[in-house]
Amino acid sequence: MNGDDLFSMADEGRQSFEPLAVRMRPQTLDDVFGQDDVVGPGTFLREMIQRDTIPSLLLYGPSGVGKTTLAHVIAMETHSSFVRLNAVTAGTAELRKVIQTAKDDVTIYQKRTILFIDEIHRFNKGQQDVLLPYVEDGTVILIGATTENPYFEVNRPLLSRLRVVPLQPLSESAVAAVLSRALSDKTKGLGQLHLTASDDILRTLARLADGDARVGLNLLEQTAMMVPAGQEITHEYVEKAAGRQVYRYDKKGDAHYDTVSAFIKSMRGSDPDAALHYLARMIEGGEQPSFIARRLVICAAEDVGLADPQALVIANAAAQAVQFVGWPEGRIILSEAVIYVACAPKSNSAYMAVDAAIADVRRGGCGDIPAYLQDSHYSGAAALGHGKGYQYPHNFPNAWVQQTYLPEPLKDRQYYRELSYGQEAEMAARWHERRGGK
Repeated sequence: MNGDDLFSMADEGRQSFEPLAVRMRPQTLDDVFGQDDVVGPGTFLREMIQRDTIPSLLLYGPSGVGKTTLAHVIAMETHSSFVRLNAVTAGTAELRKVIQTAKDDVTIYQKRTILFIDEIHRFNKGQQDVLLPYVEDGTVILIGATTENPYFEVNRPLLSRLRVVPLQPLSESAVAAVLSRALSDKTKGLGQLHLTASDDILRTLARLADGDARVGLNLLEQTAMMVPAGQEITHEYVEKAAGRQVYRYDKKGDAHYDTVSAFIKSMRGSDPDAALHYLARMIEGGEQPSFIARRLVICAAEDVGLADPQALVIANAAAQAVQFVGWPEGRIILSEAVIYVACAPKSNSAYMAVDAAIADVRRGGCGDIPAYLQDSHYSGAAALGHGKGYQYPHNFPNAWVQQTYLPEPLKDRQYYRELSYGQEAEMAARWHERRGGK
């Protein structure tokens, strides 16, 4: 089975029922928009496709950026047999059948097989292991496609034999170009309707698509259904079709981790507006309030810390309150806490101090706890010298006395490096004075 057979339409009637996004799928590399870094002139992958010498690949990126499209183009341009499977529906038996056919094609016809597996991250470890020896010996050229981070979802032995090709979300201008082509194409697109759309309308549709060409084409098609033939697509029609922006957010994928990373870094960087923006993304993406609240509490402790200890109190109160109240009012509670944490003075001294202490413990050689600090509340402790010589701070002015608390090998070790920000400044000054200005 070659690419032309695989992707050809059964008849003219079928075309009319196919979604616009399917009908407009590029047939050549020149038809691919928005991935010039991957398949533009002079790129490695373009050269390999044109020479029909592609290596095994893993196409990685969010939905609608062209993973299946590239596989489709390869099917059109390759002279190899092309087999397409979807990991959601394909099982181990089907994989073995494809591999056996590929072996026969190499032996009998000296013809290679390109095996395209969509959503390859859906395969379990055993199914991925089935592929490994045949990818390694060249029986099949594997092209996997995944929306999930392959370094987490694909077995390392298999991943090491694939060239990972990251595909980025399409730019607004790239999606607009795709829509413009679909609007004017009289063979596969909407050209026969003689509709017109301004550049502003196309950019609006592209913006609503959020980097996903498939979403953009679907939205264009839905909008076109409401517009009389020969008329202009207006904002009113777009609003009726769109209803609201389709926001791309996968709670288990990169969008999830990238958004929460930006959320925390914005609070750490004292930018409440950016922090609120990423909070809104998580809320609109359906993120659990408990997850957002945990990140907020961590940031209050790690990044605000002793510069404003009240931040941790507020963040923790918000975490409890949002669980009690729920959505939609919970957004107000989180907003209050996010703004407070973002605007608070920052100190990571507590975070750095405990990590430094843990590092010493892990290295070992810390010495014994001084005898005068050891527990002296049990029978026989005094005979062991436990507690002897301990100076009780409350017996001294200001409840403080010069005394060594660290084990002997670490007696001069300093973990807490005070910072003179916010409320920590007063505490830091007191601690500095007690250390004798050290």
